[in-house]
Amino acid sequence: MHANIVVLPGDGIGPEIVSATLPVLEAVAARHGHSFSFQEHDIGGIAIDRHGEPLPASTLEAAKNADAVLLGAVGGPKWSDPNAKVRPEQGLLAIRKGLGLFANLRPVRPHAAALGASPIKSELLEGVDIVVVRELTGGIYFGDKTRSATDASDLCRYTVAEIERVVRSAAALARSRRGHLTSVDKANVLETSRLWRDVAARVVREEFPDVTLEHQLVDSMAMHLLSRPRAYDVIVTENMFGDILTDEASMLAGSLGLLASASLGDGKVGIYEPIHGSAPDIAGKGIANPYATILSAAMLLRHSLGLEAEAAAVEAAVSSALDDRVFTADLAPAGQAVDTTRAAQAVIERLR
Repeated sequence: MHANIVVLPGDGIGPEIVSATLPVLEAVAARHGHSFSFQEHDIGGIAIDRHGEPLPASTLEAAKNADAVLLGAVGGPKWSDPNAKVRPEQGLLAIRKGLGLFANLRPVRPHAAALGASPIKSELLEGVDIVVVRELTGGIYFGDKTRSATDASDLCRYTVAEIERVVRSAAALARSRRGHLTSVDKANVLETSRLWRDVAARVVREEFPDVTLEHQLVDSMAMHLLSRPRAYDVIVTENMFGDILTDEASMLAGSLGLLASASLGDGKVGIYEPIHGSAPDIAGKGIANPYATILSAAMLLRHSLGLEAEAAAVEAAVSSALDDRVFTADLAPAGQAVDTTRAAQAVIERLR
């Protein structure tokens, strides 16, 4: 098959991890008889510098016409002034909204060889296999905002339709896995969470009677996620809670550099990106971990291109590299790390 993939390197380590990942996709294409074309566009801080805005119209148009989008990261100290009217993260929010991508899937599956990199006891991590489904286009991040000299406000708003569609996606995923769905909210305090809980319960009861639904408050979930992570299968939650909980969940895997994500909607186009951000402190040093981006590319193959065998092959190659302790600096003991390019090359070698 032929696929048109829009590439958004972005800021910080984004260009490094994306440039390390594209040869992996090319190796997949060569091995399985596909052809992938890559179109590079700007987003985030680099787009502000070059175009005066974090999401140029040309970038959004290209993404709408693509088969899939591979994204590096956005943001950095250069654009971090809290009083700035234009910020890199606005580009990320806008492209998700523009493509109608309402469900962000973040798998968390600790790898045995990397358990030592996690601050969590290894006996708690064995057998952990979680997918967090984060609602992506609603909530406080997109609500009306005000700011004066004496106060500020951010409106958190959800509609029934927004909650229904992401809960359906998560419940369908749970049905295909172990049949357990945990819905996370703050229903003891927030009215949006009370609506969330009511809608989640109705959708699962009426449409997914074979799925077991559990409700958790976000504060208790933050504790249980680290104390008994094996208890969870699929977790669904609103935008801000999901953003925070998935960064916490990265500690189960040992490093943010191992966690991929897929942002999906009703169509085939999705955005695939590592969850770790732009890491400006290590940008340009060639030491960033590319595995999360490579695993995001595997999700791209699976969800947007329908290439399950190819996706599984990439995931197996990353797993094999980790088995052989091909570790970047975030995972390796001092003096035993490989650089970004070498880690990606290890994956390519195992694909061949």
